[in-house]
Amino acid sequence: MILFLIFVAATLAITFWASRQTKTAADYYAGGRSFSGVQNGLAIGGDYMSAASFLGIAGIIALSGYDGFLYSIGFLVAWLVALLLVAELMRNSGKFTMADVLAFRMSPRPVRTAAGVSTIVVSIFYLLAQMVGAGALVGLLLGITGDAGKAWTIVGVGALMIVYVVFGGMKGTTWVQIVKAVLLMSGAALVTLLVLGKYGFNVSALLGEAAATSGPKANPESFLSPGLKYGTEAQGLAGKIDLISLGLALVLGTAGLPHILIRFYTVPTAKDARKSVLWGIGIIGVFYLLTLVLGFGAAALVGKTAITEGDAAGNTAAPMLAQKIGEEIFGSVGGTILLAFIGAVAFATILAVVAGLTLASSSSFAHDLYAHVFKRGQASERQEVMVARVSAFVIGAVAIGLGILAQKQNVAFLVALAFAVAASGNLPAILYSLFWRRFNTAGAVSAIYGGLVSALLLVIFSPVVSGAPTALFKDVDFHWFPLSNPGIVSIPIGFLCGWLGTILSKEHNEAKYAEIEVRSLTGVGAEKADPH
Repeated sequence: MILFLIFVAATLAITFWASRQTKTAADYYAGGRSFSGVQNGLAIGGDYMSAASFLGIAGIIALSGYDGFLYSIGFLVAWLVALLLVAELMRNSGKFTMADVLAFRMSPRPVRTAAGVSTIVVSIFYLLAQMVGAGALVGLLLGITGDAGKAWTIVGVGALMIVYVVFGGMKGTTWVQIVKAVLLMSGAALVTLLVLGKYGFNVSALLGEAAATSGPKANPESFLSPGLKYGTEAQGLAGKIDLISLGLALVLGTAGLPHILIRFYTVPTAKDARKSVLWGIGIIGVFYLLTLVLGFGAAALVGKTAITEGDAAGNTAAPMLAQKIGEEIFGSVGGTILLAFIGAVAFATILAVVAGLTLASSSSFAHDLYAHVFKRGQASERQEVMVARVSAFVIGAVAIGLGILAQKQNVAFLVALAFAVAASGNLPAILYSLFWRRFNTAGAVSAIYGGLVSALLLVIFSPVVSGAPTALFKDVDFHWFPLSNPGIVSIPIGFLCGWLGTILSKEHNEAKYAEIEVRSLTGVGAEKADPH
C-alpha cells in the first residue's frame, strides 16, 4: 500500500506541475510539441506497454504456452506498419487528431464526425481492458476476491485517470508515461533475471519445467508447440482462421489506434516522429522478449492451477511470479516487497495508458465534434479545452461501467478486439487519404463507418459476448459468428467500403491531394495549418 501511495502521489505531483504549464490548446492536446524523439519514444513505449502487455500476455503464455506468445509477436510487428506508413506522414499532415488529416482534403463535418465516433469507440474498448486489469491486480494485492470489491477498485482507477487527464493534459500524461516506461522495464527485467538465474540462465530448462508443470498431463510437450489455444481439434478450421484474424488485427491495428496517433503530434519535427517510433520499437521489442520469460516462468514456478485460482483469465500471473521468485530467493519479506513493486509498476502501467486513451478520445470529441462539427470552427481555444475536460469525465464513467461488466475476460484478448476495430475503421481511411489521389469524403465516411459497424456487429454476435464459458453473458446464446476476433472479415470490409464509396461519388479534388502529398512528405505548412 505504501509503494502504491508513493507512486500515486508522485504522478499527481507531475500532473499538478503540468497543469501549471498548460495554457493553450496546443499545450493540452500536444504538450506544446516540446518533447524530443527519445522522450516521445519512451512515452510511446509507456503508452503501448499496457495492462494487456504486462498482465495479459504473461497470463496467456502461462496458460496457453506457445500460442500465447503470438500476441507479443503481433503487437511488435505492428510497429513496422506504423513506422513505414503512418508516423512521419501523420506528423507532417495534421495538427492534433487523426481527423485533421482526413478533413484537410475533404468535406470536414461528415469526416470529423465519423473520425470522432470511431476514436471514442476504439478508446472505450481499450479502456475496458485496462479497467479489468486494474480490478484483477489490486484485488490480488489487497486480498479482494469478491466481484464487488474489484468493482470499487475499477471505480477508483477511473477516478484517478480522470484527474490526470482533466488537469494534466498531454504534458502531464506524457511525463507519467515516461516514468512508467522506465519503472516497467526495470521491474520486468529484474523478475526476468531472477527467473533465469534460478535456472542457471538455461532457457531450455525453464521451458521444460513450464511444460511439465502447466502443460496437459497427457502430452506436456504440446505446451511448447502451436495449437493449444488456436487450431485445436475441437475448434477445427475455425480455430485456425481465428488465429489469422487475430494476427491481422494486431499487425494492422496499431497504426489506427487514436492514443498512438496523437503521440506523433507531440514532437517538433517529422525527424523526431521517426526517431520516437524507432526508440519505441526498441523499448517494446526488448519488453516483449521479457514477457516470454515472465509467462513461462509463471507456468513453471506458480503453475496453471494456482494462476487460474487467482484469476480465471490469468491476468495476475506476472505479480504471482514476482511473489513466488521473491520468496524463494529473499524469503517471505522479499517476496512481499517484490510483489508490491511489480504491483505498483503494473498499476502505474494501467494509469498511464488509461490517461493516454481518455486524452485521445476527449480531444477528438472536443476538437473534431464540438469545435468543428457543432460550432463549425467558431469555438475558442478555451471553450475547446473546457469541453475536452468535461468529456473526459463522461468517457471515464462509461469505461468504468463497462469494465465492471467485463471482469472475467483476459485483458490481452480485450485489447485485441480494440485493435480489430481500429484496423477496420481508422486504418483504411488513413491509408487511402495519404496514398490514393482519387479518395474523397464519401470514401472516408464509408471506410470508417463500414469497418467500425462490421467489427462491432461481428463482436456482438461472436462467442465473446454469448455462447461460451468466458462470454460476457454466459446464460444466453445468440452468437452466429464463429470467430472470437472479427479482423479477417471486418478489415477487408473497411477497405472495400472506402473504395466503393469513393468510386460511387463524383467528388474529386486533385489540388488538395497534391497539397497534402507535398505536406506529408516535407512538412511544409503543417505548423501554421488549422484545417477546418
